[in-house]
Amino acid sequence: MPRGDSYLKYKTVATGGTFDHIHKGHVALLSRSFEAGDKVVIGVTSDAFARREGKSPDQGYAERVAALESLIRRKFPGRQYLIATLDDYFGPGIASPDIQAIVVSRETAKRVPIANALRKSKGFLPLDVVVVDYVLADDSKPISSTRIRRGEIDTEGRAPRRPKAR
Repeated sequence: MPRGDSYLKYKTVATGGTFDHIHKGHVALLSRSFEAGDKVVIGVTSDAFARREGKSPDQGYAERVAALESLIRRKFPGRQYLIATLDDYFGPGIASPDIQAIVVSRETAKRVPIANALRKSKGFLPLDVVVVDYVLADDSKPISSTRIRRGEIDTEGRAPRRPKAR
């Protein structure tokens, strides 16, 4: 139910990710999360879970969390948030009846029915779903940490500058 101050819809929302090389897509996810909720619970993938999922973040968990907190202080000052460690796909969105909605990318939206089934088994209400569109790089492909690690794009979605041939 919308509140009087226009854009905040939920008391508490959840979102999550690995947050390796924070980029424009992460900013869009967090922006939508802070628009949708008074408080945002942000799950950050643990190093062990990332490895189990075949991911190889360049930055360790502590470094990713520090970068995320720095971004939040800069872009969303004074907002309420909690960072939780994700050791599986669902994290605090399943464990807390206080979370009302989940903010996800199109890629992760497919897991929400499973999360809601788990919530139902605990007697919790289902999560509303807020889907954030991909942020596209200059080449019209989604910005991702994987593409940044490969050197295809930078955190703004631009192709890296190549030295001019002589």
